[in-house]
Amino acid sequence: MASETPGLTHIDAAGEAHMVDVGDKAETQRSATACGHVKMKAETLALIREGNAKKGDVIGTARLAGIMAAKQTANLIPLCHPLMLTKIAVDIVPDEALPGLRITATARLTGRTGVEMEALTAVSVACLTIYDMAKAADRMMEIGGIRLTEKSGGKSGDFKAGDPA
Repeated sequence: MASETPGLTHIDAAGEAHMVDVGDKAETQRSATACGHVKMKAETLALIREGNAKKGDVIGTARLAGIMAAKQTANLIPLCHPLMLTKIAVDIVPDEALPGLRITATARLTGRTGVEMEALTAVSVACLTIYDMAKAADRMMEIGGIRLTEKSGGKSGDFKAGDPA
Protein backbone atom coordinates (compact mmCIF):
# COMPACT_ATOMS: atom_id res chain seq x y z
CA MET A 1 0.00 0.00 0.00
CA ALA A 2 1.34 3.47 -0.87
CA SER A 3 2.12 5.87 1.91
CA GLU A 4 -0.31 8.74 2.47
CA THR A 5 2.62 11.05 3.25
CA PRO A 6 4.27 12.44 0.14
CA GLY A 7 7.96 11.65 -0.25
CA LEU A 8 10.82 13.90 -1.22
CA THR A 9 10.50 14.49 -4.95
CA HIS A 10 14.14 15.48 -5.53
CA ILE A 11 15.63 12.28 -4.06
CA ASP A 12 15.76 9.11 -6.18
CA ALA A 13 15.63 5.47 -5.01
CA ALA A 14 19.40 5.50 -4.40
CA GLY A 15 19.10 8.57 -2.18
CA GLU A 16 20.72 10.89 -4.71
CA ALA A 17 19.48 14.38 -5.46
CA HIS A 18 18.17 15.04 -8.96
CA MET A 19 15.99 17.49 -10.84
CA VAL A 20 12.40 16.30 -11.19
CA ASP A 21 11.27 15.58 -14.75
CA VAL A 22 8.18 17.71 -15.31
CA GLY A 23 7.94 16.99 -19.05
CA ASP A 24 4.77 14.91 -18.75
CA LYS A 25 2.93 17.37 -16.51
CA ALA A 26 0.18 19.53 -17.96
CA GLU A 27 0.73 23.25 -18.30
CA THR A 28 -1.56 25.08 -15.91
CA GLN A 29 -1.91 28.55 -14.49
CA ARG A 30 0.19 28.63 -11.32
CA SER A 31 0.57 31.23 -8.62
CA ALA A 32 2.34 31.41 -5.28
CA THR A 33 2.49 34.05 -2.56
CA ALA A 34 5.04 34.25 0.23
CA CYS A 35 5.60 36.67 3.06
CA GLY A 36 8.21 37.71 5.60
CA HIS A 37 9.27 40.69 7.68
CA VAL A 38 12.21 42.71 8.91
CA LYS A 39 11.84 43.80 12.51
CA MET A 40 13.78 46.92 13.49
CA LYS A 41 13.93 49.79 15.93
CA ALA A 42 11.11 52.32 15.55
CA GLU A 43 13.75 54.96 14.79
CA THR A 44 15.09 52.88 11.90
CA LEU A 45 11.61 52.44 10.46
CA ALA A 46 11.06 56.20 10.69
CA LEU A 47 14.38 56.81 8.90
CA ILE A 48 13.34 54.47 6.08
CA ARG A 49 9.84 55.94 5.79
CA GLU A 50 11.21 59.48 5.64
CA GLY A 51 13.66 58.47 2.89
CA ASN A 52 16.69 59.41 4.98
CA ALA A 53 18.66 56.16 4.86
CA LYS A 54 22.28 56.77 3.80
CA LYS A 55 22.07 54.28 0.93
CA GLY A 56 18.87 55.76 -0.54
CA ASP A 57 15.36 54.43 -1.19
CA VAL A 58 15.28 51.27 0.93
CA ILE A 59 11.76 50.14 0.02
CA GLY A 60 12.09 50.78 -3.72
CA THR A 61 15.48 49.11 -3.90
CA ALA A 62 14.31 46.08 -1.89
CA ARG A 63 11.25 45.71 -4.14
CA LEU A 64 13.46 45.70 -7.24
CA ALA A 65 15.93 43.26 -5.61
CA GLY A 66 13.06 40.87 -4.83
CA ILE A 67 11.82 40.98 -8.43
CA MET A 68 15.31 40.39 -9.78
CA ALA A 69 15.89 37.53 -7.33
CA ALA A 70 12.69 35.74 -8.35
CA LYS A 71 13.93 35.75 -11.94
CA GLN A 72 17.24 34.18 -10.81
CA THR A 73 15.85 31.44 -8.55
CA ALA A 74 17.05 28.56 -10.75
CA ASN A 75 20.59 29.99 -10.56
CA LEU A 76 20.45 30.16 -6.76
CA ILE A 77 18.72 26.91 -5.81
CA PRO A 78 20.36 23.89 -7.46
CA LEU A 79 17.34 21.74 -8.39
CA CYS A 80 14.87 24.46 -9.37
CA HIS A 81 13.69 24.62 -12.97
CA PRO A 82 14.29 27.83 -14.92
CA LEU A 83 10.85 29.38 -15.37
CA MET A 84 9.27 31.95 -17.63
CA LEU A 85 7.47 34.06 -15.06
CA THR A 86 4.53 36.09 -16.32
CA LYS A 87 4.34 38.18 -13.15
CA ILE A 88 6.31 38.87 -10.02
CA ALA A 89 5.04 41.48 -7.60
CA VAL A 90 6.78 42.50 -4.39
CA ASP A 91 4.92 44.65 -1.87
CA ILE A 92 6.64 46.19 1.14
CA VAL A 93 4.58 47.94 3.80
CA PRO A 94 5.58 49.56 7.07
CA ASP A 95 4.15 48.04 10.23
CA GLU A 96 4.46 50.29 13.29
CA ALA A 97 3.34 47.45 15.58
CA LEU A 98 6.28 45.23 14.55
CA PRO A 99 8.03 47.74 14.22
CA GLY A 100 9.44 47.09 10.78
CA LEU A 101 8.55 46.22 7.22
CA ARG A 102 6.31 43.41 5.98
CA ILE A 103 7.15 41.91 2.60
CA THR A 104 4.79 39.97 0.34
CA ALA A 105 5.70 38.51 -3.05
CA THR A 106 3.48 36.85 -5.64
CA ALA A 107 4.80 34.93 -8.64
CA ARG A 108 2.71 33.68 -11.58
CA LEU A 109 3.14 31.69 -14.77
CA THR A 110 1.57 29.15 -17.07
CA GLY A 111 3.77 26.09 -16.84
CA ARG A 112 4.53 22.58 -15.66
CA THR A 113 5.94 23.35 -12.24
CA GLY A 114 5.07 25.65 -9.38
CA VAL A 115 6.45 29.06 -8.48
CA GLU A 116 6.68 28.71 -4.71
CA MET A 117 10.46 28.97 -4.69
CA GLU A 118 10.37 32.14 -6.80
CA ALA A 119 7.98 33.84 -4.36
CA LEU A 120 10.05 32.70 -1.37
CA THR A 121 13.28 33.83 -3.01
CA ALA A 122 11.80 37.25 -3.77
CA VAL A 123 10.80 37.74 -0.14
CA SER A 124 14.15 36.49 1.18
CA VAL A 125 16.25 38.76 -1.01
CA ALA A 126 13.99 41.77 -0.39
CA CYS A 127 14.48 41.21 3.36
CA LEU A 128 18.26 40.88 2.95
CA THR A 129 18.34 44.07 0.89
CA ILE A 130 16.45 45.97 3.58
CA TYR A 131 18.95 44.71 6.14
CA ASP A 132 21.91 45.68 3.95
CA MET A 133 20.62 49.17 3.26
CA ALA A 134 19.69 49.96 6.88
CA LYS A 135 22.39 48.09 8.83
CA ALA A 136 24.39 51.27 9.44
CA ALA A 137 21.45 52.54 11.50
CA ASP A 138 20.40 49.26 13.14
CA ARG A 139 22.54 46.12 13.29
CA MET A 140 19.96 44.41 15.53
CA MET A 141 17.34 44.09 12.78
CA GLU A 142 15.74 40.66 12.63
CA ILE A 143 14.56 38.88 9.50
CA GLY A 144 11.77 36.40 10.10
CA GLY A 145 8.46 34.82 9.28
CA ILE A 146 9.41 33.83 5.73
CA ARG A 147 6.84 31.31 4.54
CA LEU A 148 4.53 30.29 1.74
CA THR A 149 1.08 31.72 2.36
CA GLU A 150 -0.77 30.37 -0.66
CA LYS A 151 -0.39 28.61 -3.99
CA SER A 152 -2.69 27.58 -6.78
CA GLY A 153 -2.48 25.38 -9.84
CA GLY A 154 -0.87 22.08 -10.57
CA LYS A 155 -1.60 18.50 -9.61
CA SER A 156 -1.36 19.10 -5.86
CA GLY A 157 -4.10 21.75 -6.04
CA ASP A 158 -4.53 24.87 -4.02
CA PHE A 159 -3.00 25.66 -0.63
CA LYS A 160 -3.68 28.47 1.81
CA ALA A 161 -1.79 28.75 5.10
CA GLY A 162 -3.49 29.71 8.32
CA ASP A 163 -2.27 32.53 10.50
CA PRO A 164 1.25 32.03 11.86
CA ALA A 165 1.44 30.73 15.43
